Amino acid sequence: MKEQEMADTQLTRKIAKILDEAQASIATHQRKLKELSAVRSKCSSLHQFSVAFTKTLTPLFQALKRTATVERVVRFVSAFSSARDPNDASASDEFLEEFLRYLLVGATAANKAARFRACQIISEIILRLPDDSEVSDELWDEVIELMKFRVVDKVPLIRTLAVRALSRFVNDSENSDILDLFLEVLPLEQNSEVRKTIVLSLPPSNITSQVIIDCTMDVSESVRKAAYCVIANKFPLQSLSIKHRTTILQRGLADRSSAVPKECLKLMTDQWLAKCCNGDPVELLKYLDVETYESVGESVMESLLKAGLLNLQKVESIQQYILRASTNEINEGDSADGSVSIKLMEPEVSLYWRMVCKHLLMEAQGKGSDAAATMGTEAAIYAAEASDKNDLLDRILPETVSDYINLVKAHIDAGVNCHFASRQLLLLGEMLDFSDATIRKIASSFVQDLLHRPLEHEVDDEGNKVVIGDGINLGGDRDWAVAVARLARKVHSATGEFEEVILGVIQELAGPCRERTADFIKWMHCLAVTGLLLENAKSFHWVVEPTELLQSLLLPGAKHVHLDVQRVSVRCLGLFGLLENKPSEELIKQLRVSYVKAPSPVSTVACKALFDIGMWHGPQEVDRTLGLNLSSQLEEATMPSSPVNFSDTDGDLNIKLIDLLYAGFATKNWGRALENDDSESVQAVLGEGFAKILLLSENYPSIPSSFHPLLLSKLISLYFSNESKDLLRLKQCLSVFFEHYASLSENHKKCLSKSFIPVMRSMWPGINENFGGSTYMISSMRKRAIQASRFMLQMMQTPLYAKGTEVEDDNGCKGSPEIIDGLAQPSVECGEEGLAIRIAAEVLRFQAKKTSAEKSYVAALCRILASLHFRSSEQGPVKIMRRLLSSVCESVLGEKDLLKELKRMAERLKGLDLNPDQDLLEDEAKFIFGKLDLEFDMDVDGSTAVPQTPAPCSTRPNTLRRRVRREEVSSDEENSPAYVKSVAPTNPGTIGPRSQRASKTAALTKITSSKAVRIQEGFDEDDDEDSDVTSEDSHESDGSIE
Repeated sequence: MKEQEMADTQLTRKIAKILDEAQASIATHQRKLKELSAVRSKCSSLHQFSVAFTKTLTPLFQALKRTATVERVVRFVSAFSSARDPNDASASDEFLEEFLRYLLVGATAANKAARFRACQIISEIILRLPDDSEVSDELWDEVIELMKFRVVDKVPLIRTLAVRALSRFVNDSENSDILDLFLEVLPLEQNSEVRKTIVLSLPPSNITSQVIIDCTMDVSESVRKAAYCVIANKFPLQSLSIKHRTTILQRGLADRSSAVPKECLKLMTDQWLAKCCNGDPVELLKYLDVETYESVGESVMESLLKAGLLNLQKVESIQQYILRASTNEINEGDSADGSVSIKLMEPEVSLYWRMVCKHLLMEAQGKGSDAAATMGTEAAIYAAEASDKNDLLDRILPETVSDYINLVKAHIDAGVNCHFASRQLLLLGEMLDFSDATIRKIASSFVQDLLHRPLEHEVDDEGNKVVIGDGINLGGDRDWAVAVARLARKVHSATGEFEEVILGVIQELAGPCRERTADFIKWMHCLAVTGLLLENAKSFHWVVEPTELLQSLLLPGAKHVHLDVQRVSVRCLGLFGLLENKPSEELIKQLRVSYVKAPSPVSTVACKALFDIGMWHGPQEVDRTLGLNLSSQLEEATMPSSPVNFSDTDGDLNIKLIDLLYAGFATKNWGRALENDDSESVQAVLGEGFAKILLLSENYPSIPSSFHPLLLSKLISLYFSNESKDLLRLKQCLSVFFEHYASLSENHKKCLSKSFIPVMRSMWPGINENFGGSTYMISSMRKRAIQASRFMLQMMQTPLYAKGTEVEDDNGCKGSPEIIDGLAQPSVECGEEGLAIRIAAEVLRFQAKKTSAEKSYVAALCRILASLHFRSSEQGPVKIMRRLLSSVCESVLGEKDLLKELKRMAERLKGLDLNPDQDLLEDEAKFIFGKLDLEFDMDVDGSTAVPQTPAPCSTRPNTLRRRVRREEVSSDEENSPAYVKSVAPTNPGTIGPRSQRASKTAALTKITSSKAVRIQEGFDEDDDEDSDVTSEDSHESDGSIE
């Protein structure tokens, strides 16, 4: 035995010596691995070596800190365990199995250091293990199952190591559950490093592609960067859909972190551009469908040009698409114009040339500005660089303006397939020089042709003409109209020349419309050109009187029989009203009629126009235009007593503009204006318009401040209603509005405080005749109302912005502040104290016996009440709340958890009361209630004591015995006051567990009356004594609740 112990000790020392030397430097690991293998081979028993080896490693499993020396030992041990000795492979495999079983025990230990080191070594062994290693399937199954369990370990580092260990098996078809586990825990994982490891471990497949792309929006920069790394290494460009490609580039190039765009640019250049597109940027654009995702194509070109990855000195020019007839014969697909033949561009090519020319122009302008701002040699260098950029730009652009016009005309004449390329070439016109009179005359003729070009249409199966495009803008496309306007503005750059030219075209197109000989397509074409003029004009300094345009074209168009003509005409009326110094009466009347009586597509446009004109000129000025002198009604600050019925009026109502617009919320027959546009609905326009009015309420003093809570209540209800779930633009608009509204001013918080109770009343089922329907519907409505209440509470508790950070622009408009002032203290009616008093007053409205809906409503209000905070500087509200809180607690005696929260609130209020012995003056209470616009009669001398939490019902088995005992009392006892008190509560207005027990006792009296005599005969004297004690205890328990 001694010899064996000495041999084991000597073996342990040898192993320890090798490990000590291995932890000094990684450079010695190869030599020490051979030495340790030699020691293992010389051992008489492999089990003896394994025992000595694991015994030597015991201190390693107690070290939690990741020091360099410990990490070297872990690396050495992992390398030794996974290495297979070619001279004795069976011994290596056997040792590996024994060591893995030892590590499995450590991976299940309660000590996190032992679990961490065991999982670390297991993961290193699995990643290093060669493919020819022979390990039993049963052992691998144990390892995999344990690592799957450790994926949800409470220590993030252990979860990371478990994921690394499983990453080698995630591709095996036999272990498909590993991939399912990764996909399950990834969206739930809180630690960014674990999420990053999971993303790096996911294999390429149709299932994981969307998951990895979703990680490009992770909150952690490292996870987003890892997602782009995985996409670059595992997903070829051709394996991704166009939607996925554009999403990846759009998110990556616009990421807020500098590291992620670099990784995305690396993915785009090293993988997609170099390997899949042979370095051709046009070929890369073809993979992105730039006709659909134009903005993504622009971002890609901007990134490549800014990074200097494109050699512009070697690029060809646009002139290669303009061929002289004498040089080459005209090929199929080319367009001939006189002596010039045009080679049509693909959409990707046209976008490429536009972005290249735009980049060169901006670079030349930037260098020129730098040259003008400096002097001497530096200025000369900048000037030379600007000259080089201009020369390169001139070489790329067409040689003459005539060639440019021929190029654009050829693409326009090619039809719809070249529409995108035509628009890209139109935008190139801004980079040309039209200073020469002859050139300007040629370009002006081309602009005239563009403006006179009719709208494209097709004929359906029934022979009806259908306009192609949106039917509003020139060419049926807003981008096309913008491109034409920019080119026309460049050609006719003199003051007033742009308006004069377009007005001349309108007069020509309006002739058939005035004579009533034009069909609806000509009407729409004329109105589209008119809209182009009204959008780009800055004033009415025209040769023709604006009234003539209004009377002869716009108003008749709004009354046209065709729906599309009405829609585009109403849009022009809105633009016309913005240019007027004072809105005309006929224009406002027509917009009101269109808003009230027209179908939904026209009503939507009319609603936008009314909001724009009202916010530009002011609602009071618009009402004054119609002769509505409503100053007295404004002082009363009341909304119409009954909603406006649109079906019973023609829009010529004697009501204000804001009232008319607000009445649109109550109209249920609004439809979707355009099926594919969620923003084109009256509800969305109303919500966005009133949100702007509330946000800029200081600019509209004519709107009474009492209107604001009503409008805000409607917006909050609309935001949380089912009606707006498909209105994505409205949801986004309101979310941004709510984020800033409450923090801009105290008046906004006051408005929010006043809106809280009306919102809850309107959303809670069973309150104010708000019927819910089925149980599921009632539950859903309550959840939405609770969500809305928490949302409003969060808005109330958001601190005010610092007033010192508000910046005014040239127009006097205040910009959004950048710094939040956490020390700004709102007044009582604008703070949480005022909201708490409002909620308490609302709760005390339900003092009588409450219905199920009222009980849940009161409980929801009290939960919000318990979350509000008071300031010690507001002693009046603190004393008022202490008086009200005792009564509020009596309304929720059945809610034990809620009553505890209210008691904690009462303790906080008691600590804030600096003078608890001083009573609240009645005049002070009335003053505070007056500031809150509340009519509430409070007992200022009432008690501030909060009722105790109800005691739990007794679980003693002799409860039935107590009730039977009461049933056998005499008639004298029944008439005694004590007996009456034990059955019913003295306060009939208090509804609690005690009254419920009393009603149950009365019911059981009738049910058990026939059995009471037989039960009573079985009682002895001891039982009678116990029954008396139980009855007394029960009375005491009931009294404590009271």
